[in-house]
Amino acid sequence: MDKVFVKETGNATPESKQLGLYIHIPFCKQACHYCDFHFSTSLGKKKDLVDALCKELVLRKDEIAGVVQTIYFGGGTPSLLNAEELEQIFTTIAANFNIGNNPEITLEANPDDLTEEKLVVLANSKINRLSIGVQSFFEEDLKLMNRAHNATEAVKSLELAKKYFDNISIDLIYGMPEMSDDRWKKNLDQAIALAIPHISSYALTVEPNTALYKFIEKGVVKPVDDAVAQAHFEILIDRMQLEGFENYEFSNFGRQGYFSQNNTAYWTGKSYLGIGPSAHSYDGSVRSWNINNNPKYIKEIQSNKLPIERESLSVTDKYNEYVMTGLRTIWGISLDHIKINFGIKYKEYAVEQAKKHIEAHLLFVDGERILVTKKGKFLSDGLASDLFLINLS
Repeated sequence: MDKVFVKETGNATPESKQLGLYIHIPFCKQACHYCDFHFSTSLGKKKDLVDALCKELVLRKDEIAGVVQTIYFGGGTPSLLNAEELEQIFTTIAANFNIGNNPEITLEANPDDLTEEKLVVLANSKINRLSIGVQSFFEEDLKLMNRAHNATEAVKSLELAKKYFDNISIDLIYGMPEMSDDRWKKNLDQAIALAIPHISSYALTVEPNTALYKFIEKGVVKPVDDAVAQAHFEILIDRMQLEGFENYEFSNFGRQGYFSQNNTAYWTGKSYLGIGPSAHSYDGSVRSWNINNNPKYIKEIQSNKLPIERESLSVTDKYNEYVMTGLRTIWGISLDHIKINFGIKYKEYAVEQAKKHIEAHLLFVDGERILVTKKGKFLSDGLASDLFLINLS
């Protein structure tokens, strides 16, 4: 079916600034033990929340000018939205924003939600990309994480999804307690066998105030081992390369033509507008974030108030963020970009700070770009922080 999604009152022009919309759906059936994202397991306020999302879209329609090229439904569990709620959101977006031709529109989904009936609903909507939270194809891992689906549902959901969607990504988690190298390899085997074109893979992290943190603290679950996570990451890199995937960002692997436009825009510093409780926004100079409380968010929006905090970024803040995001990608950081946008002193500082890492074969220079080597990939966040600048007089 034709999924072209263009605002009726205008068309995108090639020179228009591209931006993204992020819609946060803060509901889940149950709480995963490792998750510290904002969500609620009570769905009683879902209609009021969707109404508030749509009203916030109207209130903020002029906040970031440009052409919307990506729309991303994150959460929480956006696959809990029904057809009417999705249509309400899309109608509001179309009436208030300039939408580019064939935008990438991603919806995060859990395997247990992806029945054939649900997939038909999604395929008949504007959604053209699914990001499915598989996390693991093994029952013991899913139980440890307290996922709502089981291993059989994980495979079945992907087999069904492929009947309706070509552009599919899955999430996989490595470095879990008791996860052997062999089990991690079998997770990758299954993803490859299912011909999934994009994989986002993350090391298990233990966040404070999560159930997993408490289990580890009490000795119920073994602590996460960084050495195991690094070994799994190296297995991941080698296997994805062998299979023809491009590791275009530290945690993201895609076949040609299947890179996430949303992810790429974020890591290359494009502007985006975040809608919903706890959602973040960025316009190139200011970062903002909504309150992470559903009832308060709904009440404020109903009163025509924006429950937002804002932070203006200094030149040094922008430089640090550029380094942090750029070094995670295959595009690295451009010394010319640093000189033009932040000044010669920032370029000189970056070059000087990078020297020891270049000598250690963790970074390398290609033309006027600094990039992370294969050896340095697992350390990319630490390498970036070493190039951060605290103050420049």
